[in-house]
Amino acid sequence: MRAVLHHGERDVRVETVPEPVLTEPTDALVRVTLSCICGSDLWPYRRTTPPEEPSRIGHEFLGVVEQVGADVRTLRVGDLVIAPFKHSCGECEFCLRGLQTSCVRGGFYGTPEEAGAGQGEMVRVPNADGTLVVAPVGVDDPRLPALLTLSDVMATGHHAAVAAGVGPGSHVAVIGDGAVGLCGVLAARRLGAERIILLSSHPDRAAIGRTFGATDVVEVRGDAAVERVRAMTDGLGVPHVMECVGMQGSWDTALGIVKDGGRIGYVGVPNGVTEGLALGRIFRRNVTIAGGVAPARAYLPELMADVLDGSLDPSPVFDLELPLEQAPEGYAAMDERRAIKVLLRV
Repeated sequence: MRAVLHHGERDVRVETVPEPVLTEPTDALVRVTLSCICGSDLWPYRRTTPPEEPSRIGHEFLGVVEQVGADVRTLRVGDLVIAPFKHSCGECEFCLRGLQTSCVRGGFYGTPEEAGAGQGEMVRVPNADGTLVVAPVGVDDPRLPALLTLSDVMATGHHAAVAAGVGPGSHVAVIGDGAVGLCGVLAARRLGAERIILLSSHPDRAAIGRTFGATDVVEVRGDAAVERVRAMTDGLGVPHVMECVGMQGSWDTALGIVKDGGRIGYVGVPNGVTEGLALGRIFRRNVTIAGGVAPARAYLPELMADVLDGSLDPSPVFDLELPLEQAPEGYAAMDERRAIKVLLRV
């Protein structure tokens, strides 16, 4: 089968690898129909230290079940399924609490102990019953790209909104105009936010943000962005802030624009937060910080229902579509900010 392998700094290649096989009775084999490139995939892509050996990559995919283990009870060969970006057993304390990302038997795709990753023709999915969500659609359904976003970016944007306490009538600021930030705008609107301020210096991304529900766009960064948002809010700041980047500058902005007593919901993968957070400032201003890795499996059923009834469509975050064989061009396009998010047809 064909799959994307990471060889080193800005070096990914599509190569032939062995097809996965069932190794546990709780496994399923999924023939991938759609996959995509995540912004978090760019961190290893840009890393100057090469892996010890070429490694599989990718954690967002959907496809058709080809084979199931003897203990799999909820899936059938031929089911079209969405795979959350982390597999989980569905039975442990954390899974039952809706925190599948902390599953004691779970794991991430593409790690050395796993059989595969999402950017390839087939994946072995451990904990298949607890992980995979059956979508009642066919392989040619036009909603598949929207459903694919539920494996990660839409669920993650939703997690940011939930962590920030967004609800009907909320005034919200979203930091980050990548796919997660844009999905965060959509999530805030879905939850009933009245005002959504998107911080974006890219007109094409801001345009998608407006279609998703952003009422205001702040096109400057850093201290200038803080001043602008403060001026827009009578100098008080925004009560609900969604941090969707994970860098020191985005955190500084979040703390600069959040209103005293407000909440910051964070889902940006921490990279480059070199100076830490100003705990004294957070304490004095009674700012609540919540968030982390999104439990996509917990959110998937409700988000899927909205996609299927037509009330939710995150698919515009895919602004470049390529066949799997052209995945290296997709990585380059995202790395050079020529694309927001790349859809890979397998």
